[in-house]
Formats: sequence, structure tokens, C-alpha cells
Amino acid sequence: MSDLSMKNTTLCYLERDGKYLMLHRVKKENDMNRDKWLGIGGKFEPGESPEDCALREIREETGLTVTDWEYRGIVTFVSEEFGTEWMHLFWSDSFTGTLTDCDEGELAWIGKRELLTKELWQGDRIFLELLEQRVPFFSLKLCYRGDTLTRAVLNGRELAR
Repeated sequence: MSDLSMKNTTLCYLERDGKYLMLHRVKKENDMNRDKWLGIGGKFEPGESPEDCALREIREETGLTVTDWEYRGIVTFVSEEFGTEWMHLFWSDSFTGTLTDCDEGELAWIGKRELLTKELWQGDRIFLELLEQRVPFFSLKLCYRGDTLTRAVLNGRELAR
């Protein structure tokens, strides 16, 4: 991957009974998300669309098959340490199957309020709020220095922090 290429990933929030299925990243060594709570997702494979990637990652990490979903936004992460990433954000409350163990961490259904007390990236709190408010498709840019959010821009407008 050259310095000019952009990493593309997906993240999906599966919702049931006012809770999100979250992955507590505690199993992988040298994980940039170590100890953080995240939705379900991962990196694109060659030839995948955002939907292909999201559905595959959900199936691989949870054993669940999503039957209907909403493509809610794109989040541009800019990090001095990890480079730049486009994360395609999805939401779904329509899925089938039985939850399986995940080799990347521990899966748990977490209430939306309780989730805000967990170890999250600062910017995740912003897009979780946008999901909750049912904001139409959005573009969110999040700039980090280490673990610290230094700038957030929603649809081209700077957010006060």
C-alpha cells in the first residue's frame, strides 16, 4: 500500500432491544483498538463494495447474517500515527443466526447509555449520537493525535468541542 492509498474499512452497529452488539478488543496483540469497545467491522478485501465488506465482516466476527441495513455515513479518520482511513458506517436491526465467539475480542450487547461509560474513541461518541438522532447520510472527519481527538468536522463544518 502506497502512502497515497486510503485504507477503507466498515463499521456496523447492530441494534436489538435498545442495545448495540459491541466488540471489546482484548484478544489481539499490537491492536490499535486494544481495550476499546467498537461496533462490528473491518478492512475491505479486493473487489468488495462497502456493503460486501460490512456483511462479510459481520458474518465472520459474529456468526450473524444481516438481512436489511442502512448505510449511514462515511467517517474520515486522520491520524499521525495510523495514517488516513475511510470508514463506511452502517446500522441494522435486521439479522438472523446465532451469535458465535469472535477471535478479535469479546462480543456483548450493551445498552446505549451504558456504552457511553465504556472505553471508546472520542470520535465514536460523535457518530453514535448522529446515529441516535437519525441524522441523514453524513460525512464526518475526525483528526487524532495519538488517542486524543484534535478536530471534528461534520459535513464540512467544524464542530465545537
